[in-house]
Amino acid sequence: MKFGTTFGIERLIEDPTLRAPLKGKRVALLAHPASVTRDLTHALDALAALPDIKLTAAFGPQHGLRGDKQDNMVESPDFLDPRLGIPVFSLYGEVRRPTPAMMDSFDVLLVDLQDLGCRIYTFITTLRYVLEAAAAHGKSVWVLDRPNPAGRPIEGLTLRAGWESFVGAGAMPMRHGMTMGELGHWFVATLGLKVDYRVVAMQGWAPDAAPGFGWPTERSWVNPSPNAANLSMARAYAGTVMLEGTTLSEGRGTTRPLELFGAPDLDVPRLLADMRALAPEWLRGCVLRPCFFEPTFHKHKGALCAGVQIHVEDPTHYHHTTFQPWRLQALAFRAVRLQAPDYPLWRDFAYEYEHDRLAIDLINGGPLLREWVDNVTAAPEVLEQAAAADEAAWAETRRPYLLY
Repeated sequence: MKFGTTFGIERLIEDPTLRAPLKGKRVALLAHPASVTRDLTHALDALAALPDIKLTAAFGPQHGLRGDKQDNMVESPDFLDPRLGIPVFSLYGEVRRPTPAMMDSFDVLLVDLQDLGCRIYTFITTLRYVLEAAAAHGKSVWVLDRPNPAGRPIEGLTLRAGWESFVGAGAMPMRHGMTMGELGHWFVATLGLKVDYRVVAMQGWAPDAAPGFGWPTERSWVNPSPNAANLSMARAYAGTVMLEGTTLSEGRGTTRPLELFGAPDLDVPRLLADMRALAPEWLRGCVLRPCFFEPTFHKHKGALCAGVQIHVEDPTHYHHTTFQPWRLQALAFRAVRLQAPDYPLWRDFAYEYEHDRLAIDLINGGPLLREWVDNVTAAPEVLEQAAAADEAAWAETRRPYLLY
């Protein structure tokens, strides 16, 4: 019995006519641990079992094909798959872009990556890089499409020119509301790439349908990266990811990373009161719960942190179209500033191999958010107007590329 959403990998496996153009071609797969079929068979194993597919290589993005690297900026090595005997190349190790030797290992690259719908999530940057390499080397790229678990909403400032990085693949807002397959079409058009690009689309994906609003809840969740533990994290991530550029803990070292934030010296009751007084409309669609946590690793390891957990799982409280995680987190930063004007909020360290720009600015694709937070006299309307203009523009920009 079939029901719900059929992912691109499943359609490719089930329909020989979709695979027909791959006959006689050398095929590579770019994948990670969440690249699984409905019965949780990994895409590499599922493809290897097909007699008409000739697998010659595999690629892993950040955190690796196996997803074994816990933290950010931990590189993965190349290795030989012990069962299939094919090379597995890391695109987050010695290189970020595939080398000519890597490109020589295949004719068609299948991309089967579960995304989170956030600009900073590096799998979309890797997609851009492999598309550019494929255009340069005359290779084909097929995206086996998967859901955007954060759904269609758009939020955040658009990345400014000159702020491109490994966490900023192009001029899109923080929460882009597109699938990987759709983003591939946008990259090809925006970058003017001459490349054979195809999408094996999903069937039955309903991004506006409750209760998942992007994620088909009848499907098992497999972490696309080690700290992407569930749908709640995916919903909050477009805001909580900014914590990586601060001294506040984002909950790494706890069992709910990127769903909460805090620090040992926060006055949480005052923080929440200031947030509600400043911009209560930015707190809609969720429940904020004061909490305490003690990270076992990462920032504030072993210290008791006072913090806030963002709850978006209860359908009576979660409202998909009004929840604004990016604004919520920006408001929390401003409340920290009001509570302690000299608080060392912005983390000054090398972030994704960038040494001369603050991490918070790289994450946001420019300095506007940080400048708004630090200028405590700037009203919420200042940030609201800038973001709303970018969001409206992106809604029009992405329209021609939407497949569902």
